[in-house]
Amino acid sequence: MIPGKVIKGMGGAMDLVAGARRVIVTMEHTSKSGASKILNRCTLPITGHAIVETIITELGVMRVVPEGLVLEEVAPGLTFENVQNLTEPALILRGPIKLMEF
Repeated sequence: MIPGKVIKGMGGAMDLVAGARRVIVTMEHTSKSGASKILNRCTLPITGHAIVETIITELGVMRVVPEGLVLEEVAPGLTFENVQNLTEPALILRGPIKLMEF
């Protein structure tokens, strides 16, 4: 294995998503270079299609709905616009956003 190179099978764990009632992804919001890791289209092999319910990052909590991603919570000191600027897909705003509790 070479650091930084994609290897066959990387990006998935079918045994973790097959038959799961709820899939919640926790991840860093951006790469080390500052690029969004939440993308319009997956770039790695997909383990399970349309199974993620919630994405939690250090910047916010997003719920996955048929229309896209609803931003439900933001980290203290951040706004909807701050999170949107670091997220490739357009975020949806539905009502007031709660502050994340750590």
